[in-house]
Amino acid sequence: MTTNFEERYASHPADYVNYGTERLRDEFLVPKLFTADTVNLTYTHVDRMIVGGVMPVDSVVKLETVDALKSDYFLERRELGIINIGGPGCVEVDGTVYEIGTKESLYVSRGSQDVKFSSNVKTAPSKFYILSTPAHREFPTTKVGQGDAQVIELGASETCNKRTLRKLLVKDVLQTCQLQMGMTELAPGSCWNTMPCHTHSRRMEVYMYFNLPEDQAVCHFMGPPQQTRTIWMQNEQAVISPTWSLHSGVGTSNYTFIWGMAGENHDYDDMDKVQPTELR
Repeated sequence: MTTNFEERYASHPADYVNYGTERLRDEFLVPKLFTADTVNLTYTHVDRMIVGGVMPVDSVVKLETVDALKSDYFLERRELGIINIGGPGCVEVDGTVYEIGTKESLYVSRGSQDVKFSSNVKTAPSKFYILSTPAHREFPTTKVGQGDAQVIELGASETCNKRTLRKLLVKDVLQTCQLQMGMTELAPGSCWNTMPCHTHSRRMEVYMYFNLPEDQAVCHFMGPPQQTRTIWMQNEQAVISPTWSLHSGVGTSNYTFIWGMAGENHDYDDMDKVQPTELR
């Protein structure tokens, strides 16, 4: 197996407005998450979030520490959230095996030393999307299936944003230190993932888009609401939104996305909403 690790630095909004297309993509887009039998990791200094993907095919893949963490093992000072967007698979944590089906999730406690990923069927491999943040204490490793999630129906067909939101790793479902994760699925005919859009300076956010047809795309919006920029994205790509940035996107078809947040507030509804007429 292989581990690929990339480090990104935080950006100031006064600098961001001078970025061209390629610089914007270099700073915020995570273009490749899933490679066979490989752990792909991107470390952003925005709340020290790690964004990654693991796709076991021919072997069991172990989550190992990297030099930049200066730790004896990956979760020595971190917590981990996992959502599987591929075929059914398993995550083994310190000898305990968790069966993780498609669109199911697992929270892994700080202090867990041995984390391994495997797929049940080689021809339909699991795709484990992972987020990791610094953690100040241990909470129990817990599986959260779709039936355990908090489900909210939002939006309307008339505004092209009818969607089903599933809160998976959030405070009303289980305890975490700062990591929060969930999944939003857009109905056919809808394309806006959130509108009115919002910011929340208490937390950063990462979006990962999937279930997007290969010949379609998502236009992700970011930046201060009065100085927006766009990043065109393909299926199974992620984008980092700093605390000063809004996060919203519109697709050329419907799709599903995973949202993940880190910061000082666990209140999901802690949002500073921005109306469409206020955007520039």
